[in-house]
Order: sequence, then C-alpha cells, then structure tokens
Amino acid sequence: MKFASVRLIAADINAMVSFYELVTGEAAEWLAPQFAEIVTPGATLAIGSAETVAVFAENSATPGANRTAILEFMVEDVDAVFDRLNGKSELVHAPKVLPWGNRTFQVRDPEGSAISIFTPFTDAAKARFGSR
Repeated sequence: MKFASVRLIAADINAMVSFYELVTGEAAEWLAPQFAEIVTPGATLAIGSAETVAVFAENSATPGANRTAILEFMVEDVDAVFDRLNGKSELVHAPKVLPWGNRTFQVRDPEGSAISIFTPFTDAAKARFGSR
C-alpha cells in the first residue's frame, strides 16, 4: 500500500490553494475548477471545494471542521519560512524547539487546520538557537 495524498475540503478553494502554494513554494495543478493538487517530493496535497463532497457521500466531510490533524512540512530553514508566512495566517505558536528535537512553528490555514513547519534540530541548530 502506498499513502497517496491528504485531501482537504475547502469552502474557499482559491484561498486554500493560494495559501498552500505560499507554504510549499510549489504551484498547484488544477485538475478541475473545484479540485487542485500540490505535489511535493514527500506527498501530494489535494484540495477540493465543498461541492466535491457530494461525489462521495453527502455531508461526509465539512470545510473548516478539522481539529484532529496537524499537517507537517519539513523545511531546511524554519525561520526563513516563518518570516515568509508571518502575518499571512493565524499564528498558533512562534518558532521554538520541541522536546523531541524539532525547531517548529504552527499556523492555521484559511479553513482552520493546523500546519506545522519544522526543521530537525541538528547540533549546528542547537549551537545557534539553544533550547528556545
């Protein structure tokens, strides 16, 4: 089995696609006016408009209702990405080092899902940032 993608259902697909293009630095491929994919080296992020839910089963997914998942993006420089995204989305927490060793920050996408941007905490990063 191959994990293929995560699909988000959006009330405002244009805002969601624009946000994730900003986060990933990748352009979305629009497969239909109500469906786009952003392909990254590690996974594909699929974004469908709310109207696509009826294709599966009415009310099987609801935009803006997710509070159980955190989408995580590993980057080379978490602080550079923080600078790029700061003020462009709701901040959950500023960059900090987590107990398991990642330097990370979290924001919310336009539909309210938590997004974590992180860099594995190397010895060089420890020397630069300490444990903050």
